Amino acid sequence: MNIFLRELKAQRRSLIIWSIVIFLMIVSSIGKFTAYAETGQSMNALLSQIPSSIKAVLGMGNFDLTKVSGFYGMLYLYLLLLATVHASLLGANIIAKEERDKTTEFLLVKPVSRTQVITAKLLAALFNSVVFNLVTLILSIALIGKYAKGEDITAEIGILMAGMFIVQLIFLLIGTATAAAGKRPKSAPSVATAILLVTFLISSVIKINSSLAPLKYLTPFAYFEAETLLEGGGFEPVFLLLSSVIIVLLFVITYASYKRRDLHV
Repeated sequence: MNIFLRELKAQRRSLIIWSIVIFLMIVSSIGKFTAYAETGQSMNALLSQIPSSIKAVLGMGNFDLTKVSGFYGMLYLYLLLLATVHASLLGANIIAKEERDKTTEFLLVKPVSRTQVITAKLLAALFNSVVFNLVTLILSIALIGKYAKGEDITAEIGILMAGMFIVQLIFLLIGTATAAAGKRPKSAPSVATAILLVTFLISSVIKINSSLAPLKYLTPFAYFEAETLLEGGGFEPVFLLLSSVIIVLLFVITYASYKRRDLHV
């Protein structure tokens, strides 16, 4: 079987489960939004008493949570966290699974080069990430849009999903680079997840203590925040450039490390 198709088949069940998780998160969040909307401005008055740093950590920012666009801006943080967890685990597992499962012979007996193998794996991982992003986009527009009350939020959701996809790519390649360069395939998902959690914690600490703002360049979670994308003028060129550099660097590390790696049977 073609390696690309084999990887898609291997990841199919996981992708379906993650899609269901996204669906359940959005549906459960709708209930919270309807409760916020019914309270009117009294909810905003209540939330205004919460320190801005805490609101930022929770993804609330300065959004009006009684409006569907503001509520989705808050929800974006949690969708982003799910998307990056999926991406990092996908990247690590798709590279390391043959060594982990002792099925490396499958790759060694095929008349293909390592470059072809890693290319097929990366394309399959990219395909899964695109599908994950599109599922989130479609479910968001279909489910959240029903409560928009005339407010057109399609463009806002599209912008947020574009930002999310870039961060997905970064963590996907963190996973692949970790698995390709590491000596212990079984630990690759754990290492990739640890990197994700550390960068997420850094982004949270920055929101609590603004004096640590220079650290934002170290965490992809700070590159495309909902409040900046929706109310701050869109994508910041510096973070687009930085993301591109990181993606290219991790891409090169993945290829170079996998090509010279000793694959354990």
